[in-house]
Amino acid sequence: MSDPFAAPRLQALLSRSPVAAAFVQGGQFVSVSESFHHLFGHGDDNELSNKPIRTVFVSDASHTAAAERMTSAHVSGQPFTEEIEFVRGDGGRFWGKLRSSPLDWQEPKGEALWIVEDVTAARAARLAPTWTAKHDPVTELANRREFERRLSDHIGSRRNEPVSVLWLDLDRFGEIVTGMGQETADHFLYGVGQLLQARVRASDSVARIEKDRFAVLLPDCNQHFAEIVAEKMRSGIAAFRMRWGLHRARVKVSIGVVLLQPSLETPDSVLAAANLACGEAKAAGGDCVRVFVSSGSFETVAG
Repeated sequence: MSDPFAAPRLQALLSRSPVAAAFVQGGQFVSVSESFHHLFGHGDDNELSNKPIRTVFVSDASHTAAAERMTSAHVSGQPFTEEIEFVRGDGGRFWGKLRSSPLDWQEPKGEALWIVEDVTAARAARLAPTWTAKHDPVTELANRREFERRLSDHIGSRRNEPVSVLWLDLDRFGEIVTGMGQETADHFLYGVGQLLQARVRASDSVARIEKDRFAVLLPDCNQHFAEIVAEKMRSGIAAFRMRWGLHRARVKVSIGVVLLQPSLETPDSVLAAANLACGEAKAAGGDCVRVFVSSGSFETVAG
């Protein structure tokens, strides 16, 4: 039985949502959100609805190639995600991150949902040599080298503020890589990185250290509050369900917490202490938080 309110609800969503979204079928835009119109420089008097999707591509070649890659991804059971140079109604160009997926995965060549985000500024920043040297290309978080540089600014500091570090190791993540492939695993790592970023302050730093391991630098944060942050991250990851095309996955995480202290004199020693505490969390079965307690060595972990 059809819902008589479905059409009004969809129209309200398209007109009020801040997301640039469009429904596409047969090479044409079927329905387009107001934000989508604005992003592409089209107003109410020049709507994209019922126009060919070729309208927003810079050339026939770009349109044809993107359409082929999109179809290939959908048929293989995966969403299509790619940065594409688009053209606005006035001829101006911008780089947009296009996410496309079929409404019904049983009909991958049928109607699809497009979501587009303007990434022109972010793309320019990523192409700068300094960005590449400091960031992880998969998650776009800080890399280990940059994290250690930021951490070293706090080691031995005379400022009387507590500083904490978290070490996070995803539990049994190798099973996702083995079962779903590296591309799906990379999208999941990106999602985890965004989840972690959403749970810290602007002054904090989140980094991907290696493979499925992350670290978080928490300036002006004592051990008690670091444990609270760690627990929020643990529960957030445990509740996070990745959806990537037909793939569904969940993981949990082990977290080690360490408060900077005089016995930890280098970035390596701090990360080793946090990693040691994380190892104790792993040994306890995972999906938990453990805290490094110093007695001048790396031996005692409480949790």
